[in-house]
Amino acid sequence: MTETLGFWVAAVVLVAASLAVVLTPNLFHAVLWLAAALVATGGVFLLLDSPFLFGVQLLLYAGGVVTIVVFAIMLTERLVGESIRQTSRFVFNGAVLAAAVFVGILGFLLQAGAVTRPAAVGDQLGDLGRALVGPFAAPLQLLGVLLVIALLGALYFARAED
Repeated sequence: MTETLGFWVAAVVLVAASLAVVLTPNLFHAVLWLAAALVATGGVFLLLDSPFLFGVQLLLYAGGVVTIVVFAIMLTERLVGESIRQTSRFVFNGAVLAAAVFVGILGFLLQAGAVTRPAAVGDQLGDLGRALVGPFAAPLQLLGVLLVIALLGALYFARAED
């Protein structure tokens, strides 16, 4: 029962944050709502017993992507010299399209019926971790260095002129 309640709480937060991303005129606030939506998606992964996807969702998307977008906003506002506002045009068209996609997915799920979960073979998270750290350790570290350099560059260009 608690998993069902947790799913519905995560679903409500996810839908509300997603709507706020689209409807918020302030671009920086929209990015913060995007971070909330990505964290709620990570919560859904955790409820589905996928701790690896939960970690990837939090680290890569909620952490990395949102950080890069915030830096892009900082640099763009600094170069333009004014605050950037977003406008949601064609809200009605987007709502109709979203409703059509929802009806299509709901129809597919109702037609598929209940699906049984396959039996777990064992904990494969350790094998996945060893596979990622083995051949992909150097590219992962280089990506981290690249993100830190991008952070320092964004801070340099966004600083106030003295």
